[in-house]
Amino acid sequence: MNPADHIPDVRDGLTRAERIILVTLHRLQQERSGRSVPTAMLYGHVVEQLNLSQAEFQAILTRLVGRCS
Repeated sequence: MNPADHIPDVRDGLTRAERIILVTLHRLQQERSGRSVPTAMLYGHVVEQLNLSQAEFQAILTRLVGRCS
């Protein structure tokens, strides 16, 4: 990952990687008519836009889920 991908944006505190994951998740949910998006599918679409290992992806996803709870 690019070091800049880890710097939170001042507008909402999300990093570039977090924003890409959330936007991709939203787009996939719309394509699937609101149904749940499998994690593997989400990861496959995210890595098309961002060089991210599975462990990094899972760590970010875990953090995001923790924020929503």
